[in-house]
Order: sequence, then C-alpha cells, then structure tokens
Amino acid sequence: MPKLAVLTEFNTSIELHEFPVPEVEPGGALVDVALGGICGTDVHLRTGHLSVPLPIAMGHEGVGRIRALGEGLDTDVEGEPLAVGDRVVWANNIPCGTCYECLVLKEPTLCQNRKIYGINRTATDAPHLQGGWAETISLEAGTTIIKLPDTVSFEEAITLGCAGPTAIHGVVENLSIEPGSVVAVQGAGPVGLASAMYAKAMGAAQVILLGGPSSRIEVALKIGAADVAIDMDTYPSAEERLAAFQEIAARGADVVIECAGVPSAVAEAIDLARPNAQVLVLGQYTDHGPTAINPHKITKKQLKMFGSWGFSPAHYVKYIKSLPHLVKNHDLSSILSTYDLENVNDALDDVAAGRVTKAALRPQTSTD
Repeated sequence: MPKLAVLTEFNTSIELHEFPVPEVEPGGALVDVALGGICGTDVHLRTGHLSVPLPIAMGHEGVGRIRALGEGLDTDVEGEPLAVGDRVVWANNIPCGTCYECLVLKEPTLCQNRKIYGINRTATDAPHLQGGWAETISLEAGTTIIKLPDTVSFEEAITLGCAGPTAIHGVVENLSIEPGSVVAVQGAGPVGLASAMYAKAMGAAQVILLGGPSSRIEVALKIGAADVAIDMDTYPSAEERLAAFQEIAARGADVVIECAGVPSAVAEAIDLARPNAQVLVLGQYTDHGPTAINPHKITKKQLKMFGSWGFSPAHYVKYIKSLPHLVKNHDLSSILSTYDLENVNDALDDVAAGRVTKAALRPQTSTD
C-alpha cells in the first residue's frame, strides 16, 4: 500500500501512514510521485500558523508519472494527449468557480472554497492519498494536469514548485518592469529566487537581492538569479542594509519585491524604493502579525503598492510554459536537496532552519 506523510497534530512529527490504492474516478488520475516539494508554507502548517483541518495529507507540490487515467480524461489542460507513464505536474488547488471571488472578482486565488492538495485535504477522508508527500497521489476531476516539457527534468520543475507560479501571479501579472530597471528582492528563498529570475526575464538591468543565510546568497549569485546581493549576516540591521543598498543604487529601486515573509520587511521595502516606484508584498502568505510602517513615506514617494496571494491553476500553467526559458538561463536543479520520504522530518527541519534553499522528498519507488 502506498505511503503518505500525515500531520496528525500541530508541532509534532510528520508520520507515514499506508493507504490502499483507490479506484481512479472519472475525469481524475492516479500519479506515482517522483518528487514532493517542501516550502515555507509546510513549515507554517506544522506549527499551526494556518487554519487547516487535521489530520492533513501533506504535500502541496508534486511531480510524477501517470499510473492510471479515469474515464474521460485523455488530454492535459493544453490538449496534449495523456497516457500511462507520462511525466506530469498538477496545480495544487481547485477553485470552486461559482463564488463571488471566482465569478465576479475573477480572482480564483481568493476563492474561499478552494480544494488544495496538501493543505486542506484530510487523510481520513477517502481517497486519502491527496498530498504530494506520498508514493501515489489521487487527483480528482477538475485538477489542472500538465505534461512536463521534454527538456525539463522532475528536479528542475519541483525546484520552484509553488514559488514559480506565485511569482508569475505577483511579479509578472502585477508589476511593470521596464528594460533598465533596478529591482530589489527581499528574501533568498525559492519565492525570492523565482521573483528575481522573472524580473530579469522581464528586462531588469540589475537585480539586487537582500537576504540570508550566506549559503542561499551564494546560490542566488551562482545561478545568476541576482546580479549583486546584500547578505543579512554581514548587514544585520535594516539601517545597515539600506546604507549598503544606497551605495549600489543611490536613488533607490524602481521596483521592490518583498519575499522575506517577515512583517518588518514591508517597512524596509518602502525605504528601499525610489519615488514613484512599485512595491509588491508577496511574502506575507501566513499571518505573522502586524508591523509598524510610516504611511507618510508611501504618500510622499507616491508609491504604487501591490499585494498578491498565492496562485491559480492558470498561473501554474504559465509557470510550466516558462520553465524551458528558466532552465536555459539558470541551473535550477543545483538549488535542490532531496531526501527519502522516510526522512520527511529531517527535511522539514532543514527547511525551517534555512540549511537548504529548496528541499524535496523522493519516494524510494520513484524513477525519473
């Protein structure tokens, strides 16, 4: 029976449970997982920072091979034929399509009824295997399934897991980055790296990364995600970072993208911005509490402030279509650290401590 990583209580270890392989439902699919990505949200899930049902079938990022196809499912979302053995990825959320947010606002990312694999699917409810930290995942009808491009490996696709589509939604769709722009990115995790890569793809002349630890800064520079970096280990205070930043970009940044996930980073973003700049708050996915800002600076600088929450299946499709370009320009797989599924707690601890830039779980039965 396939194993699934399950969170039974907050602030406890993840457990591996076994469940029978379910029958594939019409319009759905069974996928043997090759890699299940771990991101900062998973750390927050374990500590109870999100209101979610328990026990959770963990893992909201995944790639794998089709094991079985349900009746009526013969193509992916782009119309490409699907067959058993095909390499696929899937969007982790299914918006309801009928609520005010979906229909009137046309913002499925804000749908209050979204089903999200690995976040609000419980292991106790059939078909149980509804998380990506598993040997097999059961994808229900309505899931956005995409064939992986032949030029992209499982490792390259999972490296930016949910960070890539998050950056597509926040950076590509919200911001205007003109050729020659100076872009400041706060945070050196996967969302920060993805945002930096897309900023460069949009024409930024200089991407300045502010973050830590030093190991992540080194990775960002090595793969060309950023042109220059300000290491928080060297410049621990906001004042020191601002002074160092102004030596590089005296007028400030044309665009500031906050991906740090620390509330105080928002005030720092306002200071980094030049007059009439754009500031995107992308990193505050979970609620870490309020922070002090000076709204006068927003007014005096005439800043354009944006907020962006998660991503929809459409953003995930755009991310997968952009992967061949990203792979060509950045060594994505060098960012990734893989762990056996049985070592899920070690992997999660390493992500929480910042010892790795990106981690993924590899079931022992998986093959690329």
